[in-house]
Amino acid sequence: MTVRDEDLGFLLATGPRRRRDGTTMVCVYSVVTLIVPARLVVSGVSMSITPATLVGLFLGLVWFCSQLVTTLNAAKGRNVARTALFVFIVTQLATYGYATRNYLPEDELNSADRTLVTILGVTLAGLAVVDGVRGVARVELVAKCVLVATTALAMIGILQFLLNFDLTQYMVIPGLHPVTSDGFVLERAAFRRPAGTTGHPIEFGVVCAVALPIAAHFAFTAQDKGESARRWWICLGIVATGAMVSLSRSAILGLALASVILLIGWPGKRRIRAFFVGLAFLVLMRFMVPGLVGTLYGLFAEIGTDTSISGRTDDYATSSVYIAQHPLLGRGLGTYLPNKYGPLDNQYLGTLVQNGFIGLFALIAIFVLGAYAALRARTMTRDPHLRDLGLTLVASISVLALGAATFDLLAFSMATGLAFLLCGLAGALLRSTRAEQVAAGIDPPTVRVVLTRAMRLKMGSPQK
Repeated sequence: MTVRDEDLGFLLATGPRRRRDGTTMVCVYSVVTLIVPARLVVSGVSMSITPATLVGLFLGLVWFCSQLVTTLNAAKGRNVARTALFVFIVTQLATYGYATRNYLPEDELNSADRTLVTILGVTLAGLAVVDGVRGVARVELVAKCVLVATTALAMIGILQFLLNFDLTQYMVIPGLHPVTSDGFVLERAAFRRPAGTTGHPIEFGVVCAVALPIAAHFAFTAQDKGESARRWWICLGIVATGAMVSLSRSAILGLALASVILLIGWPGKRRIRAFFVGLAFLVLMRFMVPGLVGTLYGLFAEIGTDTSISGRTDDYATSSVYIAQHPLLGRGLGTYLPNKYGPLDNQYLGTLVQNGFIGLFALIAIFVLGAYAALRARTMTRDPHLRDLGLTLVASISVLALGAATFDLLAFSMATGLAFLLCGLAGALLRSTRAEQVAAGIDPPTVRVVLTRAMRLKMGSPQK
């Protein structure tokens, strides 16, 4: 008797059931990452380790074992997203060794240990996604799990915003305990700012913005195929509302960037439909939550006098001193403590301080090469559905890349886990698309071949 995937519900319906595989574990990881409240950590462990980190480390162990054998159906070989993740791990280990070779204060050393374990968990999970999610259908299943989990997260946040009701207070899980007793909401312009299950309203808004392109992909493609799209439109409306009620500039900027990317890549008819859908949503939000749209507009109209903006830019002068002292590998992973040295609300700046220029380039590579992998998969096929899936991942990864410039993204577990998961998913999509092309008798050229041909054409030499 074969063991098969459990029914994930009508939202995840993808056709015939399959055996449990790496994709099943990745789906569990995505749900644990996004649903378990960020303030809950594992009891009995000296570090503040989240359940998602433990699952990520387990995925990394499974990935390592699968690379030693040929019987577990794990992919092997080079992949641009895989390389980016591997290089990132190496830079983090190098920074950790550089920082701990000499004395560190106890609080900074403990933070460095905890941060390294967390980073290893999310990065190894990303590697497991690249090599363990095999086939386009399985890539879509993971994307659906991310969307459904984010929809649940957004719904919890909407309840916090509208009813002042915190469902996370009742999410008591054996073996976990809260690491902080902070309130679940902040306030801005007389509105409550919900956090859902995340650690902060900014993270909540960005995570919702990341899920919006995924929801739009499944909603529009279901319509194009003549299938029922109601469930995907519901998900789209919930995550869009979640991004709006977060009252976060990062979320709104992320939505704007994702919309621009999608509109550039979508066909003309879909652009028109998307325009009217977006317009109707804004009108609906204006009437259902009076003052919300005006408050969001005010966040940008009054940006010159906002103390939260000036507070962020005030950190630059202090940071330059630490950067000059340790330009290559930084002062140490997790050693820049906000309560000790002041906050750094810019992940690129924070990475430059803690990981140096080498670490900064590695972080940028996660976003750039992850987006490139999805874009490369899009250019390798003429299937409009696969092309749209590639564009969707580019848009979602771009939201996180932009968010890293507006808040300290790697300090928040859900946004961090989502960034590395999507990078891995883009790599898995590239592997799967290439495998389908090869199976169809088409051998798409590699990047090296494309560049070689371009150079030969430029130099006027004949192609071989």
